[in-house]
Formats: sequence, C-alpha cells, structure tokens
Amino acid sequence: MADLDSAAAAESSSTTRRTVFWVVLIVLFWAAIYVPGLFRPALLDDADTVHAEAAREMLTRHDWVTLYANGVRYLEKAPLQYWAVALSYKLFGVSEWSTRLPLTLAVLALALVLYRLGSWVYGSRAGFYAGLIIVTSFGPFIYTRFFIPDLIVGLLLAVALGFFLLGLNEPRPSRLACWGLAVCAALMVLAKGLIGIVFPGAIIFLYLLLTKNLRHLLRMRLASSALIFLALAAPWHILAGLANPPAGQAKGFLWFYFVNEHFKRYIGTRYPKDYDTVPLLLFWGLLLIWLLPWSAFLPQAVVRVRQAWKNFWKDTGKKDTGKGSHGGPALESQATLLFTLWPALIMLFFSFSTRQEYYVLPALPALALLIGAWLGRESQINGPQKSGLISAWIFLGIGCAVFVAAAVLGTMASPPAPGYDIADLLRRDPSRYALSFGHFLDLTPQALGAFRIPLIGTGVALFAGSATSLFFRRRCKPLLANLSLALMMVALLACALKGFSIFEPVISSKQLALAVEKQFRPGDVIVINGEYEEGSTMNFYTGRQVHVLKATHNLWYGSLFPDAPHIYENDESFARLWNSPTRVFLWTEMDNVPVPVREVISYQVARWGGKVILSNKPNQMVMESHR
Repeated sequence: MADLDSAAAAESSSTTRRTVFWVVLIVLFWAAIYVPGLFRPALLDDADTVHAEAAREMLTRHDWVTLYANGVRYLEKAPLQYWAVALSYKLFGVSEWSTRLPLTLAVLALALVLYRLGSWVYGSRAGFYAGLIIVTSFGPFIYTRFFIPDLIVGLLLAVALGFFLLGLNEPRPSRLACWGLAVCAALMVLAKGLIGIVFPGAIIFLYLLLTKNLRHLLRMRLASSALIFLALAAPWHILAGLANPPAGQAKGFLWFYFVNEHFKRYIGTRYPKDYDTVPLLLFWGLLLIWLLPWSAFLPQAVVRVRQAWKNFWKDTGKKDTGKGSHGGPALESQATLLFTLWPALIMLFFSFSTRQEYYVLPALPALALLIGAWLGRESQINGPQKSGLISAWIFLGIGCAVFVAAAVLGTMASPPAPGYDIADLLRRDPSRYALSFGHFLDLTPQALGAFRIPLIGTGVALFAGSATSLFFRRRCKPLLANLSLALMMVALLACALKGFSIFEPVISSKQLALAVEKQFRPGDVIVINGEYEEGSTMNFYTGRQVHVLKATHNLWYGSLFPDAPHIYENDESFARLWNSPTRVFLWTEMDNVPVPVREVISYQVARWGGKVILSNKPNQMVMESHR
C-alpha cells in the first residue's frame, strides 16, 4: 500500500511539473509577442480610437450604461469590452497600453483555457500546442492591434463549450457545468450582442441532434440557467432602453440596437451602410491565413477528425474511466465532433451575412484544439510522420520563396530620404479601405524602401524557422520542430509590429493631435473634414470634443437625439466659423481641403501621413502659410 501511495504521489508530482512547464512556456511566448505590442504603434483612426474614446467617456461621465463618443450617443455596441477598458483606465490611467491591456490579457486567458481544455480531452502536450497556436498565430496578434471584441467572444465561447462538454460527461449535468455555460453566454451577449446566444445555442443543438441526444437538453437545468442568463444579460439592455427612449427623430436604443445593428446588419440593409463585405472565398481562406504557420497542419487535423467521427458512434455510451492523462476515447470523440461543429457553424453563419475579416476569430480556438490534438499525437509516435514531413517541406518552400522575394525587394528598394512622409510614397485607393488592412494595399515599390528592415526580417525569420522545423522533424523531434515555428513567429510578428509603426502616420493622427494640443486655448475649435472616425484620434489624444464637417456615418444616429451637441457643420456653417474670430484647427486630407479654406490665407500647423492641420489664425508654432 505504501508503495502504491508513493507511486501515486510521484505521478502526481510529475504531472504538476509538466503542467507548470507547459504553462510557463505559453506565458513566455505570449509575453515575447504581446507585451511589446502594448506600447506601439499609436492608437489608430476609425474603430480603434472611436471605441477607446467611448471607454474614456464612460469613465469621465460616470455613465456605465450609455456609450458616448465625442459627446454623442454611441448606441451600436454591447458594453463588455468598454467596461473592461474603462476599468483599465481607472486603474492605470488613459494610455495606449492601458487601452490594449484587456485584449492582450484575453489572449493569454484564451491560451490557458485551450491548454486546460486540450489537456483534459487529448492530453497535456496537445493542450500545450493548442495554447501555443493561439498565442503565436498571425490573426490573433493582428486583431489585438484594433479595439474589437471578437477575441473575447472566442474566449467566452471556448469556456462555454468546455462547460457543456463537462456536463455531457456527468451522469447529470452539474450546476457548475450548466450555470457556467449560462454565465458565458450572458457575457458573450454583453460582448457582441445576440450571437452570444446564437453561437453556443446552435453548436450545442446541432451536436445533440447529430448524436441523437436531444433529451440531454432536459437535463441541463434550463430554468435555473435561464434565470442566471437573464440576471446577467438583461439589466444592461433594460437600463439602456430606459436611458435612451425614442426622442425627436430617434427611435430609441432598442430599435437601433436590435433591429438596425443586429437584423438589418445581418441582411445588409443597415443604415448608414456598413463596411463593404469581404468576398466569400477570401473569408473562408482567412481561416488559413489567420492560423499561420499552424494551418500547415490543418489537413492532418481534418483527416483525424474524419476518423474521430467514425469512432464516435462506437464510443457513444462509454464512461470515462478517469484513468490516463486525459478523458479517454469516448470524451475525445465527443470533443472532436463538437470542435468541428464550432468553426463550421460560425463560418456558415457569416457566409449568408455581411462579414469582415475579423469575424473569423471566434472560430480559431476550435481549430487550434484540433491541430494541437494532431501535433500531440505526432509526438507519441516513433519515427517521423510522413504527413508532418510533407507539411514541413511545403512550408520550407514557402519560406524560401518569401526569403528570396524579401531579399530582392529589400535590396532593390532605396531607403527614403530623411524626414520623409510615408504617405507621399503611396497610391491612395479608397475603394480598398473596406478591408481592415486596405491601406497597406496602397504600397508602391518606392514605399517598400521604408519597410526594408521588417521586410528582410520577415524573409529571414520564415526561412530560418521553416528550415529548423524540418531539421528537427526529420530527426523525430517534433517538440523542437514546433518550438522552432513558435520562435519564428516571435520574430515575424515583431517585424509586423515594426511595419505597423512605420505605417503609423497613415493610419493614425496622433502626431497631429499632439501638435494641436500644444497650441489649443479655451474657446478654440477642432474640426474634422469628413467622417468623425477618419480623424477620431484627434478627439482621443486631445481629450477634446471635435466638430465634424459633412459627417453621415457612425455618429449619425446619436445626432438625432434632441440633446446631441451642436458639433455638425455643413459648408455654410463651416465657412462662417472659419471666417469668424474663433481660432479653428482643421484636420483634413491634403487632397481634400474645403473651399472656404482654399479661398483665404490659412496656416499649416502640422502635416503627417497625407493629412494636415490648418488654422485660420497664426500662432507662434506656425512655420508657413498655405493658400
């Protein structure tokens, strides 16, 4: 008996050490990739600072129910991410890093959840790979450069389906499993609206339908779970409806939020018109792009999924023995089926709707789990896996091609002259800006000279990482091969961050805002020529309300309320303002200066990224006049 106790203690100690090792590795890779990105580049115009400003005004107004941006009701969005960032501001002050902190921590939380879920189902090494994949993939990093909630949705959905899987493997689903699922669904509703019900509900229902187990719904404590869901999700919606009733031309919060922002957005009739939709084939292809480099192993994961589906029917009804490092074959088959339905339903849901590139993000955790399961199994097989070697060879070919292209472009492109403005080297094509990264499609051969360092760095990282991965895979060391890919992504994403910083003048107006703030005096007015979101960093970085000239987009609905501030200018009112004694700072794109400004002497305050600040009054900072 003593020997058995000693062996059990030794096994427990070994498991604990292994868990600590895997978790520490995940945290180290997360820190290496995400911590530098907290501080740069500047927050961006459009959604990034519109949302950050809404969080800032939530704090300054002490109003945690109604969102405001630039002093105008901003009723489009659910509040959870704004609450998180407002709390970050309260704790750490308003800054770029405190804006990005909640999303950055959400990535770490998601990685740890995937580690725990993957370890339970497939074993600890598979769990480690699932967490590593989400931390080092291209898409999650890119979309923490923007203030959007889709990764938070992915995190909550992963936890929700983990609770469902837990209840599925209990004689009767426990309160923890059922109520935990209800809490996650409520938080998803508070993060991104009704998809918080649609996604987990559709995935669970279809799973139970396919497995002929719909009776399980009756065991899920539906009454108490519904009460918990409503207790968390309903109060904000009720309070927002009461705080924003129909008034004047506005139909109130409930109509705008549920009808316009949910149903009309889904069928493409939202007003004002939303961003253009991403082409369907590109949308599905983004699953591969956002999971790079790990999507190289997606075919192997798909093959394994087919086998798991076959095994499911014979495994159905088997009980978890509790032995081994994970849940056993029945649980593994159940989970694999569930993890397959998860991304499939999300992608199909948006295939019939307007869609953006980042709508893919909530599907990525499931694919990380499936790929992680295959990588974990690869580590248990003696000898090299043929399919793994094929993927490694293909990836090496891609790495070589990128290395050659980067070397040629990087050496041929001449570095720009000192003091250059990156915008002067681009060709503007607004038709591409429907995509999140449409501005990067403006790059020209001349502009590539500014990106020589990140360009060459990307090529070197891809070649070195893919070659090292193949080297270790051929020697039957898949762990080292996969860590090589992860290290490659540390370097590659550092190059991406450098590229963002170089491109900052085009996608942010921070420096223009700081130039205005140095000169601003009480009574002065800041005007954005165009949509508010085109120059929203002016509002955020100055902390001052801005006027907008001929704006019709994001702040349109809030402007219909009778108490909306008088910040909307047309050509006539702006001409009067520009020619009045009031000092005006005008943000405008250089090729779109308004007529009233062109007709009189104006003064250039600052110029950056193809945008300029003009003033109708001279001051001590003025360097030149502009006609």
